[in-house]
Amino acid sequence: MSMAAGVLEQPTITGAAWAGLDVLTAYIGSLIAMHFRLDIVHESGGLTQTSVLHLMWSQYGAYMTFFALCLAFFSRSYGLYGPIQNRSGLNEQRLTIQATLVAGLLLCGSIYLLRGETVSRIVVMLSVTLTGTMLCARRALWRSMVYTRYRDGVDTRNVLIIGSGRVGHALRNHLESLRHLGFRFRGFIALNESEVESGDADTVGDMTNCLTIARALFVDEIFFSTPADKKVVIDLVQEARELGIDVRVVPDLYDGLAWNAPVEYVGQFPTIPLHRREFPIGSFMVKRTLDLALSFLALVILSPILFLISLAVLLDSPGPIFYRARRIGRKGRTFNCYKFRTMVQNADHLKAQLEHMNERDGILFKMTNDPRITRVGRFLRKYSLDEIPQFFNVLKGDMSLVGPRPPIASEVERYDLSHLRRLDVLPGITGLWQVEARQDPSFDSYISLDTAYVENWNLWLDLKILIRTISVVISGTGS
Repeated sequence: MSMAAGVLEQPTITGAAWAGLDVLTAYIGSLIAMHFRLDIVHESGGLTQTSVLHLMWSQYGAYMTFFALCLAFFSRSYGLYGPIQNRSGLNEQRLTIQATLVAGLLLCGSIYLLRGETVSRIVVMLSVTLTGTMLCARRALWRSMVYTRYRDGVDTRNVLIIGSGRVGHALRNHLESLRHLGFRFRGFIALNESEVESGDADTVGDMTNCLTIARALFVDEIFFSTPADKKVVIDLVQEARELGIDVRVVPDLYDGLAWNAPVEYVGQFPTIPLHRREFPIGSFMVKRTLDLALSFLALVILSPILFLISLAVLLDSPGPIFYRARRIGRKGRTFNCYKFRTMVQNADHLKAQLEHMNERDGILFKMTNDPRITRVGRFLRKYSLDEIPQFFNVLKGDMSLVGPRPPIASEVERYDLSHLRRLDVLPGITGLWQVEARQDPSFDSYISLDTAYVENWNLWLDLKILIRTISVVISGTGS
């Protein structure tokens, strides 16, 4: 990405979050440098530490702020706030050092022009050096953490490739060879009759059902690897935008389709993004931090209750203390959802005999006075105490504190295509449906509230749901 393109890009919340973190890093580096200089002055028998620190801040504070803002400006100009897949780790380190040095040169220039003779050159040199070092270390650590999650199949981006020709297969092989970048190939889309008739086992559909298949496979990006009529591409981009799916093309095949569009490299493969939604990574990081902190705190505070419930479940009926159910999570990923056991051991087998007594509409199953529920289990369900072990799921990253409840596989198999929208986010211990319509047996209400949460998510909504959940639990409306 060119520097001009980086400057002219529309600012994003994610970019602002990274810029704020860079500014904070610059401040920390400068303060450490000032403290180092403070120790030298103090040891030489000069003024007191407090008076020296105050003097240095009055002399250097404005320059430090200028340096931090320049650093954020050039980091953004060099594309350092974009997705890490668009650049290699080595290139990211080079650009980080370059942005730091350019900001440092401007800092030195401003000190010279404003005749800041009293500003310590040692502090300036140390500030630039420490800031650059901390930025490189922080970005390397973040990249390593992201790569580890991608290799574990977490937060990956599912990809469809339009065109199963030479370029399409080359792109597929390239993506599969770079699994640490987080792309997962889900199939080819045939663009013409010859590709449909080729019999390629990896061809999952054609242009007539491309977006339907993309939604069913939880696809995040569609790559055009073969020439197509521009109207076909534009129409697909417009429909994909409504579904929140990104679209890229191989630049050599679509000359003139996106003038002045920046070329982004996926590994070594050049692509041009025609549409890309902004992933709110800043808000997501705050949400994940809250999930980890509150879940850990909850488990510590509730540990005596966990012990008492475990003992009660063990004494009430034969069987294990915990119940592990396979659930469907974000983008169809399966995981073990933990709960305290509230039913008899063979509850899943007895369910088929009770289907005719189901009180819920459609897919969901619920009945009053379910004979499978134990005495302790009925109390645990009433006050939602059976779901306390799901804090462990939150710590593992399978769930969030707030989100749609995780469904079982048999439910997902009967979903309409539009229902899959609720699987675009991490499932939660509590959610909008739990606080708005927990006793409503309607499946449509269940889906509509979860979909509304996905489409209108923000941190404030999560906080309101968590606060309302407390009153729901205390009132004992569970069943």
